[in-house]
Amino acid sequence: MNSQSPWRPSGGALRAVRAYPRRAPLTLAYVCLLLVGHVWVEQWLSVDRAADVLGHLSTNLDNLRDHPVSALLGSVLFFDGTLTDVASTDFVGTFITLGLGVCCFLAWVEHRWGKRRAIAVFLGGHVVATLLTAVVIVVALRQGWYPAEVRQSLDYGVSYGAQTVLAIGTLALPRRGRLPWAVFVLAWPLGGADWSAPLPDFTTIGHVVAAVLGFGLSAVPAFRRQRVRPTAALSTATSDAGPARGAAGAVEGGSSDGAARRR
Repeated sequence: MNSQSPWRPSGGALRAVRAYPRRAPLTLAYVCLLLVGHVWVEQWLSVDRAADVLGHLSTNLDNLRDHPVSALLGSVLFFDGTLTDVASTDFVGTFITLGLGVCCFLAWVEHRWGKRRAIAVFLGGHVVATLLTAVVIVVALRQGWYPAEVRQSLDYGVSYGAQTVLAIGTLALPRRGRLPWAVFVLAWPLGGADWSAPLPDFTTIGHVVAAVLGFGLSAVPAFRRQRVRPTAALSTATSDAGPARGAAGAVEGGSSDGAARRR
């Protein structure tokens, strides 16, 4: 199967940038929203007010119990990372999740399967990974593997959804590059993991769960087929109709002398 790549070096970077708003308008709007939210929290709000906003939207256990919907939806309106401290490990995480995950692979998913499915994949990965991680946290607390403070931990951002599209984006790569990419998607969260007894920290677990969800979706037949756009379907139907009309004309034209041509 020939897969489309999110990058087209032969066309040039400028052409890709110009085509981006047309190919992935929803992703572009989402990236702009994330950047505005980041500036709002980091620059415009006071430290205390920013902590209150992010604390309310955090998907920790207490918030998931008190206001689950606003926590799950609000937490993907901000990204946890830096755009300026390029020498830090936080910037590496931002580059992988926001840069590769959202800007590149979410845009690829939107262009390949449309806006609705892109939302379903990204938001579904975020929600399911968050809830499954919450179950792990509950079990770990009961076993004494995590400290009790984990219930109020600050946990927000786009990384679970980004992990899901990074994993399903394996389909965008040539076959020879898929296995190394899958290893990278699963391995990079483990690089900075903090281990507590038999488990890494819960955010690492969430990233791995989100990646597994994305790989699972990539095996679903509906996600291995590219959507047929109306313009493409129309051109295909027109090209298919041409030979049919020609054949019909040949039959009509040959009907008058058909008896003479029969053996």
